[in-house]
Amino acid sequence: MQKQDIKLYVDSQFTSPYAMSVFVALHEKGLDFELLTVDLEADAQHAPDYAATSLTQRVPTLVHNGFALSESSAITEYLEEVFPQHAVYPKDTHARARARQVQAWIRSALMPIRVERNTQVIFYGKKLEPLSDAAKAAAAQLFLVGESLIPDNAGNLFGDWSVADLDLALMINRLALHGDQVPEKLARFAAQQWQRPAVQLWVNQARPAL
Repeated sequence: MQKQDIKLYVDSQFTSPYAMSVFVALHEKGLDFELLTVDLEADAQHAPDYAATSLTQRVPTLVHNGFALSESSAITEYLEEVFPQHAVYPKDTHARARARQVQAWIRSALMPIRVERNTQVIFYGKKLEPLSDAAKAAAAQLFLVGESLIPDNAGNLFGDWSVADLDLALMINRLALHGDQVPEKLARFAAQQWQRPAVQLWVNQARPAL
């Protein structure tokens, strides 16, 4: 078997939810990789050397045996195809499509939550102003989807764990870990997802002071 050379570029504050998604997927698959950081505060993502590697000049970027790929859901789908062992997407076609739908929705919607409850809330314990009406409306939409998808026992969305579980849990935790009101089932789901060993590896990264 060809030796795998895998590098993952993430933000130096370890607050990117998308970098976290790929980091956790790599650990769930049991893959060895080199973790490299990019200082977004210093605009290092636009430096010529990084821009030459990352097509979209963002984090995360994965480099696998010389092939570079950015955009987190593209990366996790690539990893699933190349390393199918220890799946991070559901086996069932419909469930896998739903997991990808959840990922796409989280990345493209709910902007008021992402702005008003940035991930410094989660990883630095930052406290922010009360939610605006727009963010409350986005939260209501999040709760509606969560109540529909999360089982009554607050277990995984599709039986076995998938990376979509992490992505949804992180969005919920933007609110729950800040102390905003979250439906009990959603809060319990997010808390349970947060205890996975691969998730805790990211949560417990050493972060620079703000």
